[in-house]
Amino acid sequence: MAGVEALKKAFRDGEDIHTLTASQVFGVPLDQVTPDIRRQAKAVNFGIIYGISGWGLAKQLGIDAGTANEFIKRYLTKFKEIQDFMEARKDEARANLYVKTLYGRKCFTPNINNKMQGLKLGAERAAINAPLQGTAADIMKIAMAAMPPALAKAGLKARMLLQVHDELIFEVPEGEAEKTAVLVKDVMENAFKFPGINFDVPLDAEAGTGLSWAAAH
Repeated sequence: MAGVEALKKAFRDGEDIHTLTASQVFGVPLDQVTPDIRRQAKAVNFGIIYGISGWGLAKQLGIDAGTANEFIKRYLTKFKEIQDFMEARKDEARANLYVKTLYGRKCFTPNINNKMQGLKLGAERAAINAPLQGTAADIMKIAMAAMPPALAKAGLKARMLLQVHDELIFEVPEGEAEKTAVLVKDVMENAFKFPGINFDVPLDAEAGTGLSWAAAH
């Protein structure tokens, strides 16, 4: 959504996004990225979209705030498009008192111009995060709506039981497990296709089966 070419290419090439980020931000060759460096990059990757502070990242990684701030600074310097995206969302919220998901759903930010700094900063973080997580939620709901007719058309008896974040759980006759997994994976990976919406990165889904949710993982 921020249009970062290096990250989009990584998704298209099937690269590990956290390893790539670690390599780009910390200046380490891909084959020399250690699990600890990858963990730090992963924390920055996810933290950025929540508007994480240097103090918050420092606490999460067990490092000092100065080092954490430097991590964030390097990240935003390397991926300038992300900084631009975040500023654009805050400007959008200040002008409209809401931001939109890719599918046009409004996420309201009534405190974006509040004089109380705590409320204002919270609204700024929401303005950055809501279009991202909101778009992910939209895609999941589109997939869920498409699932029953797709199963019925294929003559499969699976029942969709539950949504958990970015997962869907089904009850499936044992003999239909393999066919159902293929169909569900296809529906979820293509749910984003909507009039006027174009993604230039793949949305990959994984399917697992088992006698319990835990076993299916």
